[in-house]
Amino acid sequence: MFGGITLNKEILMKVDGHNGQLELCDNKIRITRKGFVALVTHGLKESKEILTEHILDIQFRKASLLTNGYIHFAISGGKGKKIGFLQAEHDEDTIIFTIKQQPEFEKIKDILDMKISHSKKRNAELSKLKLEELTLLRDMKIITEEEFQKEKKQLLGT
Repeated sequence: MFGGITLNKEILMKVDGHNGQLELCDNKIRITRKGFVALVTHGLKESKEILTEHILDIQFRKASLLTNGYIHFAISGGKGKKIGFLQAEHDEDTIIFTIKQQPEFEKIKDILDMKISHSKKRNAELSKLKLEELTLLRDMKIITEEEFQKEKKQLLGT
């Protein structure tokens, strides 16, 4: 343990929050609920893992002298909307932290922002290559225009 941050081979960082713990692994995060506040706000839930590639957005509210802050993970297949502080306390994809704990959570957020950015860039490049491949298949008359349009819509999510 170093300054509230734990390091090991699988876990890159581990920080304790007010209502749970957050572990940053190479390709996922793990939210663990331990302690009295976690028991009161989340019951007997133990832990939840979220693959980094499934994190769409991170909502980060800084702590102040009077209020705690939180980090919320919007994930694919989840609610996908912004939350307020009152919802954060009971949300399974959110960890609340104190002003003293905030620097470690900021470090994890920065790392995840970088990973998400790289993932989005890689996905965009793969989509472009797939679209070029589909165009070539259509131009070579291997697939029909209808098949091309169907695959294109699916690829672009429209």
